Amino acid sequence: MRLLAAVLLLTLPTLAQDIHVHVDPHGPGSIDSTTDYKTIQNALDHAPQPPAPFRLVVEITPGTYNERVNVTRLRPRVTLLGLGKRPEDTVITGAQNAKSTGGTYFSETVQINADDFAADNLTLANTSGNNGQGVAATVRSDRAIFKHVRFLGDQDTLFADFGRQYYLDSYIEGGVDFIFGNATAVFDHSEIHAIRPGWLTAQSRTTPEQTTGYVITNSHVTSGLQPFTVPENPGVPIHQSFSLGRPWRPYSRVIVMHTELPLDLNPQGWSKWKPNDPTPQAFYAEYRNTGPGFHPKDRVPWSHQLTTQEAAAFEPSTFLRGDDQWNSLAAAAKLP
Repeated sequence: MRLLAAVLLLTLPTLAQDIHVHVDPHGPGSIDSTTDYKTIQNALDHAPQPPAPFRLVVEITPGTYNERVNVTRLRPRVTLLGLGKRPEDTVITGAQNAKSTGGTYFSETVQINADDFAADNLTLANTSGNNGQGVAATVRSDRAIFKHVRFLGDQDTLFADFGRQYYLDSYIEGGVDFIFGNATAVFDHSEIHAIRPGWLTAQSRTTPEQTTGYVITNSHVTSGLQPFTVPENPGVPIHQSFSLGRPWRPYSRVIVMHTELPLDLNPQGWSKWKPNDPTPQAFYAEYRNTGPGFHPKDRVPWSHQLTTQEAAAFEPSTFLRGDDQWNSLAAAAKLP
């Protein structure tokens, strides 16, 4: 009997594996199922939980899902996987905003609180528009990965608030402070798109000892800003501009490197939170950027142009490593 028990203990872990479930609004699923569900939230609420280190993979049929999704702390190691050919084919969307919900922190379409979360090949959207804060995704997950994910919104699109987060081959658009919070986040080989004058980032590091901050690297910053005219002078177009960031909290930290910058980026690059604020204590820096918007001599005097040695600390694998030696690049490579 003891020998049999020992064999079982050795064998059972080898039988464990990732659990795959399917979401299709028109499929056979129900909350009683263990494999098929009609909504994403039903899958998260009722699917079996695999033992560590295995994952729950939620495979989502292409379509538009008008639902609010909450990945709770009790659901670690979840992967949301869109089954379409493109991220645009699978959309999770909502239209809440701070006015309609009672605050920015209640307006998100998707809330992610569990560690080791991953998403691939889908779109997270908040369509409330230019109507105050409206969050597409709130991310409070350590070792989170977003690959081929689109984040659509206007003000406060992505609340990257806690934990180490790696965004790869993704697209983020908004108008005002549309990447904000106090996560340790890297945006790699991605597009950051400004849809109106404002600020790309509002990072909120509160002390200089915190290891948090945002790194935008090997990416493209783009914009859809259009010149406009006023009746008093119809023949002279007025060109709009935006900034890379402003400090939501005193020690805000954002580094932009190896990234192409557009012409309508404000030559000063960075802004104070309010125009009359004292010189910020924020750490805003660039390294080897390119494009018509890269004007290092015109940047605000309290920003930095990094040396090669200084920039090395902000390479994705180094900046996200942490005490547990997390390999963000290897983890992302495991996704499709």
